[in-house]
Amino acid sequence: MTSKERAVLKSIASSLDTVIIVGKGGITENVVSETLNALRTRELIKGRVLESSLLTAKEACEELASATGAEAVQSIGSKFVLYKENPDLPLEKRVNLKSK
Repeated sequence: MTSKERAVLKSIASSLDTVIIVGKGGITENVVSETLNALRTRELIKGRVLESSLLTAKEACEELASATGAEAVQSIGSKFVLYKENPDLPLEKRVNLKSK
């Protein structure tokens, strides 16, 4: 992923709601499964790590990216962003990396 594509994804992600929450249990099979489902339907998702978690946002982002085959876009504070292209999504639901 180029830095320009990453910048576009960051700007799109700024308006997204958080859909994945990593708690004190860390990255469980359920969290990985929910992340995969969210990536299939949205391509770009935002997650958050609770204060009670033993992981940082960067660690959670990298671990989930590795477990799901997604790309870690960004991690700031307790939030992180993941992207995984899904060519099966209808065009109107796909993320357009050239839109900005």
